[in-house]
Amino acid sequence: MFSKIFSNALIAVTVLSAMSSALAFDAASVPPVKQTASGLYLDAKEAYALKQKLGSKAMFVDIRTRSEVAYLGMPLAADVHIPYMEHPFDAPWDDKNARFLLEPNNDFGIEMARRMAEKGLGKSDVVILICRSGDRSAKAANLLIDLGYTQAYTVVDGYEGDLANSGAQSGQRAVNGWKNAGLPWSYKLDKHRLYFPKN
Repeated sequence: MFSKIFSNALIAVTVLSAMSSALAFDAASVPPVKQTASGLYLDAKEAYALKQKLGSKAMFVDIRTRSEVAYLGMPLAADVHIPYMEHPFDAPWDDKNARFLLEPNNDFGIEMARRMAEKGLGKSDVVILICRSGDRSAKAANLLIDLGYTQAYTVVDGYEGDLANSGAQSGQRAVNGWKNAGLPWSYKLDKHRLYFPKN
């Protein structure tokens, strides 16, 4: 068991060391709302490259709501979908954020641990988190850090990217992100990778 843990850690360290010079994302440019306690950031292209290099030695988690995944598709590189926040069944309107209310998924940490164990991974292995645009994935990374995970990366530009501030696409998520980078995704979902509430 120790040799497997050591081997997994050595592979992750070796790959991350080799990639460190290749990682282009400037942590100093991360907006405060997307910052994490660990300071481990990837843009969508880096996340894809890291997952391709580590393969089954890393867990790539889509943390968007079930509705987002159902209607907008999912990265093909994602191992699982575990919502960090979700719309309650009878969600009221959230005037502050101009949307239906989102509440934390209290099952997030438990489901994360279960999915990690299924893959033979532990809290010292690489976890890559992606949400719509990087805000929720930062919060999810901080929760995992509090739970003892040591390599929780957040994809700062997320699945759909940031809003364009000007031009013909002003107000649209057209700046960056997984889909805008042309990375593989699909509307066709794999039931075994998806999250189902226990209640």
